[in-house]
Amino acid sequence: MTFPYDQARLQALFSEVDSRIDDLGKVATAASQVQRRSRGLSEQDLAEIERFAKSPGAPQELKDLQRRVEAGEMSWADVAAGRALDDEGVQKALAVGVPDLQRAYRAIEEGQDIDDIIASGTPTPQRPRRDDDDEDDGPSQFREDAW
Repeated sequence: MTFPYDQARLQALFSEVDSRIDDLGKVATAASQVQRRSRGLSEQDLAEIERFAKSPGAPQELKDLQRRVEAGEMSWADVAAGRALDDEGVQKALAVGVPDLQRAYRAIEEGQDIDDIIASGTPTPQRPRRDDDDEDDGPSQFREDAW
């Protein structure tokens, strides 16, 4: 029986494997030194979420989720960590905030300052236009199909 590789080729393969293992070690060391931008949500953040979910201004989907948290079905930490992401109630509660996330994303694309976007929170509804309103600069919001 003959071996398909000669000794030199076999040694070259072993050297290549050793080199890749060394490279992997270097990458692992470098990755372990990278600081994450966020450590996740703090206890204060989770308490703020819970406080808002209990407030009269919270969407019904978020209130429903808060009742489930109080019943012990899950925790806000589970929701924040993504462990409850497959839950239909969690998905409904998160979907309520999608328009605000889209608005924030557009603002980021427009080059607005991130801190200003965060500080702005939920935009206030525009006041209805009156007939005697002397502002004649046209609508301030356009849909994509308006162009």
